[in-house]
Amino acid sequence: MFSLAKENIRIAFDSIKSQLLRTILTVLIIAIGIMALVGILSGVSALENTISSNFSSMGSNTFNFQRYEFTAQRQSSRERQKINPVIDYRDVKDFEEKYNFPMTKVAVSFYGTSAAEVKYENKKTDPEVAVLGANEFFIENSGLEIEFGRSLNVFDVDNSNAVCVIGSDLQTALFPDENPIGKTISIRGAKFKVVGVLKEKGSTFGNNQDLRVIMPIQKARSIFTNPNINYSLSVKVDDSDLLEAAQDNAILTFRNIRGLNPVEKNDFGIERSDDLLNQATQNIDALYIAAWIISIITIFGSTIALMNIMLVSVSERTREIGVRKALGAKSKTIAFQFFMETIIIGQFGGILGIILGILIGMGVAKGFELEFSTPWVAMLWATTIAFIVAVVSGLYPATKAAKLDPIESLRYE
Repeated sequence: MFSLAKENIRIAFDSIKSQLLRTILTVLIIAIGIMALVGILSGVSALENTISSNFSSMGSNTFNFQRYEFTAQRQSSRERQKINPVIDYRDVKDFEEKYNFPMTKVAVSFYGTSAAEVKYENKKTDPEVAVLGANEFFIENSGLEIEFGRSLNVFDVDNSNAVCVIGSDLQTALFPDENPIGKTISIRGAKFKVVGVLKEKGSTFGNNQDLRVIMPIQKARSIFTNPNINYSLSVKVDDSDLLEAAQDNAILTFRNIRGLNPVEKNDFGIERSDDLLNQATQNIDALYIAAWIISIITIFGSTIALMNIMLVSVSERTREIGVRKALGAKSKTIAFQFFMETIIIGQFGGILGIILGILIGMGVAKGFELEFSTPWVAMLWATTIAFIVAVVSGLYPATKAAKLDPIESLRYE
């Protein structure tokens, strides 16, 4: 029995070799369907990894005040869009003083610029370094970690000390061969002593999180005097059970600071890190569904193409089937040969499709600076689907070949 199966597999390979061009085209048709599945799922998975990583960097158990909500609601053309006032320095200082909910830390920060030139001795960077002014809680609330050195502390902030914490890319650019701690850098003519270096965070959608400088907020305000600076407030709750109560209390406090009466809507936005992640995940789920729909349509086309080619193969080899039956070959042996031929072609197409799909996923991840990970689940699905495609496509042609009458087959021209 084993020797017969081995012989049938050998015959199937010989048949594939004899029709090499047709086999290659068939393999490519299947590979395109599998490539679409693996490639799209890989790209969506890389996007999901990046978004999850990006939002997790905001820190856990935190909520943030901002000028507008994260998702802007759709408005009709007749409805006028409400313009919220910026969160100014007086707002954040009042909030720091009045918000006293237990087990919370309030981080205050603002972007001075995203295009600063930083100098150290005879070295300088391109004008692409982000400079932030922040208080002592910003680094912790943002989910950032210190690689070596220390973070900003309350004495730095209260005394407006000329110190800073730098990102890992900035350290590489200015201090490739020496320890940056204690060294003095220059930003817009002001000198700052480096006290800490952040752990590497990578880039997100072209935004390099490692090319930045964080300095005490008052010191930053003395350098960056732009009008209408929009500040950020972030509150971290040490006990997750108190998160809802802390958020409600913070909203009430900030409404009082803004002078809103009870019937007025908030003129600011507030978002929790997990809310942002959930909203992003919902969009990712929609992309997954779209990816599966596109892939299924493509794979359905591959199934039809493979079945059609196998039916053509059966018609072309009708006389050969008649000869084999006349020499004593059983119907199930004929069916097994054609079935194995279809399975082999399907698996070749699946393997090629997986390789091409992974390459496409890697290319998309690299092009958009996403976090690529090997799509094991997509590869498992692709292998399974390639096998199912081959089974479905090969079942009818194999059955048709097995049912051919040997006498009529020998007469076939």
